[in-house]
Amino acid sequence: MKIILLSGGSGRRLWPLSNGNRAKQYLTVLKAPNGGKESMLQRLWRQLDEAGLQEHTRISTCRQQVELVQRQAGANAPLIIEPDQRDTFPAAALAAAYLYSIAGVSLSETVIIMPVDAYVESDFFSCIRSLPKLLGESKSELMMVGTRPGFPAEQYGYIVPEKKQNADVEGVLGHKVRAFKEKPYEDEAKSLITDGALWNSGIYAFQLDFMISMLMELGLSIHYDELYKQYFKLPKSSFESEVTQKTSSRSVVCYDGTWKDLGSWKTLSEEISCQQLGLGEVSDDCEQSQLINELNIPISIIGLNHIIVAASPDGILVASKDAGSLINAKLQRMNERPKYEERRWGFHKIIETGVLPSGLQMVTKRKFIAAGQNISYQMHFKRSEAWTILSGEGVLILDDAYRHVAPGDTVQIPKRSRHSLRAVTDMELIEVQTGTDIHDDDIIRLGVTWDDITSQLNLV
Repeated sequence: MKIILLSGGSGRRLWPLSNGNRAKQYLTVLKAPNGGKESMLQRLWRQLDEAGLQEHTRISTCRQQVELVQRQAGANAPLIIEPDQRDTFPAAALAAAYLYSIAGVSLSETVIIMPVDAYVESDFFSCIRSLPKLLGESKSELMMVGTRPGFPAEQYGYIVPEKKQNADVEGVLGHKVRAFKEKPYEDEAKSLITDGALWNSGIYAFQLDFMISMLMELGLSIHYDELYKQYFKLPKSSFESEVTQKTSSRSVVCYDGTWKDLGSWKTLSEEISCQQLGLGEVSDDCEQSQLINELNIPISIIGLNHIIVAASPDGILVASKDAGSLINAKLQRMNERPKYEERRWGFHKIIETGVLPSGLQMVTKRKFIAAGQNISYQMHFKRSEAWTILSGEGVLILDDAYRHVAPGDTVQIPKRSRHSLRAVTDMELIEVQTGTDIHDDDIIRLGVTWDDITSQLNLV
């Protein structure tokens, strides 16, 4: 059994905390066993470890989110990297090519696709363990995991099992699937539930040969390196639309335990254990209202019920918890550059952007680098940078020379200058970028880890 944990996503559904660089699964807002906070990714990765399944699991993520995955799941977490975000079908296809051509997995091996935002308890993983056996017994090409609907939700897909004589879906494993409906309207969802439909958890099991054969039929490469180069040719669509709805040989197993998709403010808020995170207050006359504040200014909620207030450098959201579909419709039209980004070494916030009287673009960031971490050894062609160290101490490398930096120090980094910074203690700095065209792609990385950087420069 091989498990592929899908951890990509555009990060819009939980705006303003999530964005294109920090998707919802990386928000550290869930209660951890040690009393602290953990993200959806950290929670599921921990649960897979506790269930003895982590060694069978690889995390599929896009190139832009690799550092964040490594920061939360560990530098040695096994990854399958997508060159870009193209939805769940391309991710599953590339993962299948990786298992076949890089990992050398047998074509008869059972592969399980699992979304990272599934909120489950420990007994759920007994269901995961049973899937290879159930898939074989079902004689189906594709097995789906369904859960009992709690209400006629519009954000989920629905699976309608075939009804067996003298049997109900309850307690019966491996029903054939009669119909599948992706995200129906509420009235249609009610009708589907009456017909015995299950929510689609987004968890699928199939033999590797199933996906490899599909790639060949589509005229796509079954080798990871080549498919990586051809990734733009894959349809930008979901696994459900490209595979589930087009496959006739499919069955479903019903899982009756706790399952939630934490993809909306309403469902996420139900699993946040406190009324308030960050500066501010929620007054006693509020009912079922919550505040999540990442800003350095206080926010107060007074006399308002059943709302969520979320604030970050990207913006402030004040909304009813029941306004999920309206929120999603509004956010689809937003295309602003993310102002907060977590990285392998820490995080940064964009404080200000603008155009100087000279016509040069300007971006001001506040950066945090955790003790023992370093930014990559890099250079830029279209911008220069000026750093002011606010707190902490570190070692700066600038054009192959290095020196100690401390609070109050300033550093000028011209275009094409090679530079890196390692934090000896936790560090904060202000970085001002100026240039004719400031983009995140204007970066050449010459080294990533500090050992690699110092060894190639022969520094100690």
